[in-house]
Parts: sequence; structure tokens; C-alpha cells
Amino acid sequence: MPFRPAVSRRLISAALLLIMMAPPLAHAHAILEESFPEPGDSVQAGLVTLRLRFNSRIDLARSRLLLLAADRSQRTLAIQQGGPPDIVGANVELKPGVYTVRWQVLAIDGHLTRGDVRFTVTEP
Repeated sequence: MPFRPAVSRRLISAALLLIMMAPPLAHAHAILEESFPEPGDSVQAGLVTLRLRFNSRIDLARSRLLLLAADRSQRTLAIQQGGPPDIVGANVELKPGVYTVRWQVLAIDGHLTRGDVRFTVTEP
């Protein structure tokens, strides 16, 4: 069968057009990119500002932060409102000890992600 450049060009053009019309890929999950304190970090006792930064916008109304203490007590933290759309944060008064922030966030694409950040609080 002889090579037909016009047919090949049409096929290539159609394939390129389909690729360009495809919707962009969305992030499947909110990925924790940065936290304060960082995992394994130590901070001084007192008022601690927890800050978790993700790779996408977060639906704060459907996300939550749970603080777990070494004595197995836990409390839900009030998430700060009005900040950057990719940051979940809270202010909490902490005594010396080992703590874990268990986070659950809902990215605006509808995917739920969970994780933990463990850190230590030391004497001031």
C-alpha cells in the first residue's frame, strides 16, 4: 500500500486536536506539603499555632483537626477561618508532652485525605 502523506497528516492533526481538547488532570488528593511544627519537631509550651499547607485548596468547613496527647486524651481543634485556601491551622495552648495532630481535609475536588503530624512540646 503506498504511503499517503495527506491521510497521515489528517490522522496526526486529529490526534493532536483530541489531546489538546482533553481536560487537564486534577490532583487526586490534597497532599500535605509543609507543617508547623514539622513531624518530630519540638516547640516550646504555651500558645502554639499549628499550620498545615497542602498542594490544593481545602474545604475548611468539611475538614477537621484532632489533637491527641500522650495520655490518650483528644480534642477537636477549631480551624482558623479566613486564611490562604491551601492552609489549615489552629491556635492551641499546650503543656509539655508528646502530641499528634490528626488531620482530615477535603480538597475542593471532593477527595478526602488523612494523616498525622507528631511533635513534642518542651518547657519554655
